[in-house]
Amino acid sequence: QVQLVESGGGSVQTGGSLRLSCTASRVTASGYCMAWFRQGLGKERERVASISGAGVTVYGDFVKGRFTISKTNADNSMLLQMNSLKPEDTAMYYCASRIVGYCSDATADYNYWGQGTQVTVSS
Repeated sequence: QVQLVESGGGSVQTGGSLRLSCTASRVTASGYCMAWFRQGLGKERERVASISGAGVTVYGDFVKGRFTISKTNADNSMLLQMNSLKPEDTAMYYCASRIVGYCSDATADYNYWGQGTQVTVSS
């Protein structure tokens, strides 16, 4: 069992930046996929970004170059640097991982989830 803990959420104004962090309770296999999802009020959970075991990154279309996902060398932490934030980025952000190397945009494909960290962007 892997526990994921997110941190770094908060409230910012439009155009601001936040850096989210996700720490796993143990070092995950270097081949695991890790991802960030978000869920706005009344909306479905959607993939923000993911990084495969091979280091391949995928971003949601709405990111448009504003966010960067990365893993630490220890491979048990993941970061999401978010710049140029917009009010529509307001959501609960979740860290997720799956016990295979390739990533997916389907929430059902992920084995472990964090509790979430709230991001609020005001205009």
